[in-house]
Amino acid sequence: MDSRIADPALAPSGDRKIEWAWSAMPVLRHLEERYRRNRPLAGTVLSACLHLEAKTACLLLVLKELGASVFASGSNPLSTQDDVCAALVRRGVSVFSRHGMDMAEYEGNLRRTLSAGPTIVVDDGADLVAMLHSEMRDELPRVRGGSEETTSGVKRLRAMEREGVLAFPVIAVNDAKSKYLFDNRYGTGQSVLDGLLRTTNLLIAGKTVVVVGYGWCGRGFAMRASGMGARVAVVEVDPHRAFEAVMDGYDVLPMAEAAGRGDIFLTFTGNTRVIRREHFERMKDGVLLGNAGHFDVEICKSDLQGLSSSVEESRPGVTTYTLADGRRMHLLGEGRLVNLACADGHPIEIMDLSFALQLEAAIYVANNAMEPGLHDVPPEIDRAVVEAKLASLGLVIDRMTEEQEAYMRSWRE
Repeated sequence: MDSRIADPALAPSGDRKIEWAWSAMPVLRHLEERYRRNRPLAGTVLSACLHLEAKTACLLLVLKELGASVFASGSNPLSTQDDVCAALVRRGVSVFSRHGMDMAEYEGNLRRTLSAGPTIVVDDGADLVAMLHSEMRDELPRVRGGSEETTSGVKRLRAMEREGVLAFPVIAVNDAKSKYLFDNRYGTGQSVLDGLLRTTNLLIAGKTVVVVGYGWCGRGFAMRASGMGARVAVVEVDPHRAFEAVMDGYDVLPMAEAAGRGDIFLTFTGNTRVIRREHFERMKDGVLLGNAGHFDVEICKSDLQGLSSSVEESRPGVTTYTLADGRRMHLLGEGRLVNLACADGHPIEIMDLSFALQLEAAIYVANNAMEPGLHDVPPEIDRAVVEAKLASLGLVIDRMTEEQEAYMRSWRE
């Protein structure tokens, strides 16, 4: 099997991680059992660019079990877990990734993943889709469609759609209710806090935490940080979200003012250079800087480097920049996704929902003709995933009577 990983001998450790995750993913297990007999992905070549850790491995193995030939690359050099990659290869998934790879190797691994000739693409950040449309256009005619699970990736795909260049259909898994309401809010809220605490071992209570971007991810982290006793300040460019933050009880400040007040800064914008030179120049000694956006562009590392007289790793996952005046600024996870670069990502039960959506999206693309462009998750799939989750918890909800359904469709009293 064609693969490029760090060490095949690490597979037993990866197996244990995968089994632990699988035990807490009832929705994915339910879908595997439901589809196993008819194998709806038979004959499909599936190329995926995802965070290669245990929860993702469960999705990739289900895709394989349902008939797909699966080729995977890691979507972040620091989130790839080498033992999980080894376990995947041993179980029949082609993997091209290793922890700590540089950008040249990362891009080479994307090319290897796409060289399989995919009919379906499962993406995280739209890197595979972008490469197909730029340097590997010969592969485009084979692609039936794909799915995208991140806010940053959907933003890129919307830009491609606006320009009229998106050549195949992509389902925006990120925009499903069962994704942004739970994964983005509760998953990010817990996992970013987990990465921050694991990496620093510092107290949250009593500190001022600056949340840059108050979308679903920023809301989730603000809620968790506040619950641990932090004073939360929000930086926003959208007036509706800014007002929502005020109504939720948080201070709302421009970045220029927040820079001088914060002890901990987390970015959730998906935009570039939201913390930069003029902000670093105002910050206190000892601030913590972390990013929860998909790409490492939100905290301007070149500006930070340019202001610094020395740079060193002060703890695993913490790079300390010492400025000329002696102030120290601690960057977490090289400015990459802090919840994956510094921890294990979202809780397993949350990713059970998100990966169930990814699985259903792949099956839908494989078995339905769709026009090129960005598509919503079909509402029946979105609802069914959450209903399966409720059932796994032993919970039952009401349904409207026929009379109530008719009333809701009518304009007459």
